[in-house]
Amino acid sequence: MKFANSTFFVSILFLCCNAPKAPEQPVAEKPLTGTWRLVSAKVITKGDTVSTFPVAGQEMIKMFNATHFSFFKHDVGEANAVFDAGAGTFTLSGEDYKEQLSYCSAREWENRGFSFKVSFHHDTLVQKGVEKIDSLNINQEIVEVYVKVN
Repeated sequence: MKFANSTFFVSILFLCCNAPKAPEQPVAEKPLTGTWRLVSAKVITKGDTVSTFPVAGQEMIKMFNATHFSFFKHDVGEANAVFDAGAGTFTLSGEDYKEQLSYCSAREWENRGFSFKVSFHHDTLVQKGVEKIDSLNINQEIVEVYVKVN
């Protein structure tokens, strides 16, 4: 009987030690990580919708790492020079995306938080939410559509 029990435990030990290991899974990248090109934007104020992008002769990108975002908009030619930029931190929980804008070429927008909803459709990111800054009399909904660059 002792031999049978010993054989049983040795067999279990052998099976555990030789069990095939599950292949290692790559660490999932945050869906925002990378560079995104703005393809369209609109602002809705008091029910009035205005398309704000694309603008002829301009382009904009938004970049994300694990904790920070930045955006850059500039002209693509030498006429009508345009440059806007900003950066800060963000959190993403499901579709809830929150930005804390720390740096901005429009200084009056600095040190403000904004809450948005985001959705992903293959290589497309849609960001929607309200930008409200009482001191600047800004209360508008934005809808931005980005396509992943890398």
